[in-house]
Amino acid sequence: MPTAPKLIAAIFFAMVAALAAHTFIPVLPEGTQIKNFREISAGVGLLCGWFIMGRSGGRGMAEAINRGLVTSVSILFWCLLLFSIYFMIRKSTRMMYDGPMEAVLGILELMLEYGALLRHPVTPLVLAGGGVLGGVVVDATGRRWS
Repeated sequence: MPTAPKLIAAIFFAMVAALAAHTFIPVLPEGTQIKNFREISAGVGLLCGWFIMGRSGGRGMAEAINRGLVTSVSILFWCLLLFSIYFMIRKSTRMMYDGPMEAVLGILELMLEYGALLRHPVTPLVLAGGGVLGGVVVDATGRRWS
């Protein structure tokens, strides 16, 4: 059922995911195709905000901050998984894998490879700060309109 906290969480975390994707682009390897990277990341943020963060509006500040950080980590996980699957499919169409099991393992390798690029501190800071701020905003929205 649509509620104000779910709507605010969806919009806020879509913006957080798009900003995190924007800060992640400079650390990607040279020549990486980033056609719809921000838009897909924003879509993942929208869904995670709606389904994960949106349920916990108005339950207290500690719960909201915790849930906001969980939402940010979920955004990171789902984005890494989706883009790793996408790059695995691109590699498999070029016959870079010997079989289906190697392709599935390739997804995990790509997730680890792109996850290792998170050593650059800007993207994790955007996700953490956005998670905390998003939790506070959604909690205030839940207290006001629920």
